Amino acid sequence: MPGVSARGLSHEERKQLAVNLTRVLALYRSILDAYIIEFFTDNLWDTLPCSWQEALDGLNPPQLATLLLGIPGEGEVVRYRSVWPLSLLALKSTAYALAFTRTPGFQTPSEFLENPSQSSRLTAPFRKHVRPKKQHEIRRLGELVKKLSDLTGCTQVVDVGSGQGHLSRFMSLGLGLMVKSIEGDQRLVERAQRLDQELLQALEKEEKRNPQVVQTSPRHSPHHVVRWVDPRALCEELLLPLEHPRQGGARLLLTGLHACGDLSVALLRHFCCPEVVALASVGCCYMKLSDPGGYPLSQWVAGLPGCELPYRLREGACHALEEYAERLQKAGPGLRTHCYRAALETVIRCARPELRRPGVQGIPRVHELKIEEYVQRGLQRVGLDPQLPLNLAALQAHQAQENRVVAFFSLALLLSPLVETLILLDRLLYLQEQGFHAELLPIFSPELSPRNLVLVATKMPLGQAFSVLETEDS
Repeated sequence: MPGVSARGLSHEERKQLAVNLTRVLALYRSILDAYIIEFFTDNLWDTLPCSWQEALDGLNPPQLATLLLGIPGEGEVVRYRSVWPLSLLALKSTAYALAFTRTPGFQTPSEFLENPSQSSRLTAPFRKHVRPKKQHEIRRLGELVKKLSDLTGCTQVVDVGSGQGHLSRFMSLGLGLMVKSIEGDQRLVERAQRLDQELLQALEKEEKRNPQVVQTSPRHSPHHVVRWVDPRALCEELLLPLEHPRQGGARLLLTGLHACGDLSVALLRHFCCPEVVALASVGCCYMKLSDPGGYPLSQWVAGLPGCELPYRLREGACHALEEYAERLQKAGPGLRTHCYRAALETVIRCARPELRRPGVQGIPRVHELKIEEYVQRGLQRVGLDPQLPLNLAALQAHQAQENRVVAFFSLALLLSPLVETLILLDRLLYLQEQGFHAELLPIFSPELSPRNLVLVATKMPLGQAFSVLETEDS
C-alpha cells in the first residue's frame, strides 16, 4: 500500500500530518461512523453524493478492488467505465497520500513458498503449535528486538501480554535474550510453561542428532509472571530485573506483539521509567482503548479540533484493507454476508424496534443459504421467532443491492488506515513531547499481518540504525 513513510518525518512534519488527518476524517466522518448492518435501516446509500452513487452503482467486486481500493502498478493504466467526480477521486488520492505505508523494506516474504504452513526461516521446533502468520511475526519482531537490544545495551527484555509465550520462547531460546514474560491469564501462562519444556526437549533432541549445532552458551527459558498490567499505573513487577546486573543497573527493553487496546498505552507510559531504555510495540484492537485515557496521548493531537475518534472509527481501523481487496478480486460468494446481515437488521427492528445491532453468532456456510434462510437462522440467534412472516419481495430487493453494500463498505475501508495513522502518529508525538526518539517501522508483510507497524523508541538518537532495524536479514 502506498502512502507516507512513517520513518524520517521531522517533528513539524508529524504535527502537520496530524492536522491534515483530523481535517480529512472530520470531512468524511459520516462514512466512517456508519455501521454497514444499518445499510438498509438508515438508507446509507442515499447519504452518498449523487455523483458518487452514479460512479459506484453497478460496479462488481473486482472492479471495486481495481478502481476504488487498488493502485495501478508500473505501466498499468486504470480505465474507468465512466467519468468519476473529482470529489471521489480526491477522496481516493487523499486516503492513500496521508496514510502511513504498510509496505515493509523487504519483498513479500519468500519464507512460505515451499510450504505455506511452515516458515523456512524458523527451525522446526520453533514452528510447532504456531500458525504461519504468527511464525512470520515472532521471527520478524524477535529479530528486531535482538538488534535493538544490541544497539541499546539492554540487559533484559520484557514481553508484555505474552499469551502462550511464542515470541518469548523465540527471543530467549532462539536468540539468547534474557526474557521476562508478563501475562494476566493464568491458563495461558501454564500453557506457555508446558510449551517451554516441550521446546527444550525438542532442542536437546536436535542437538543429539546434529552435534555440530550444539548450543555453546547456556539456555534461559522465559521467566513467566502472572500479572495484569494496569495502563493507569506503573507496574513494579514489569520493571524488576530477573538478576542483578554486574554494573550500571538494569537496562530493560519492553515489547508487545499486538498489545491489545490499553496495553500498548501502558508500554508507552512505562517507557518513561529510568530502567527502560528501548521499546518495540505492535498495537492492535484500537476500539478497546479507554476514552479518555488511551487516545489522544499527545498534547498536540489533543488540542486539534476534530481529533475525537469514537468507538466505530477505532474499530474500523482494525480491518485488513489488503485482505479485503483480495477478496473483492476473487468475487467469492462470502462477500454477500454484509448484505444478508443488513437485511436481517431490517427484520429485527420491524419485530422489536428497541433491539438494535444485536450480536449474531456466526452462521455457517452463509454463501449456500437463500436470504430468507439466513434471516430465519439469524432471528433464532437473537432470540426471536424464526417463523416470523417475512416479506420475501423486500428481502430480494435488498439482495439485489449486494454490490452497493460492498461498495459502501469499501469506501469506509479505504478511509480506515487514516484512523490508524492518526492513532500511531499521536503515540509518536507523545514520546517526542517527553524528549524521546521514536519511529514507526513496517516489519511484517501486510498480506499476512495488517497491523504491521512497530513503534520503536529509544532514549538516545540511533540515527541510521533505524534503517538496519527495518531490513530483512539474509
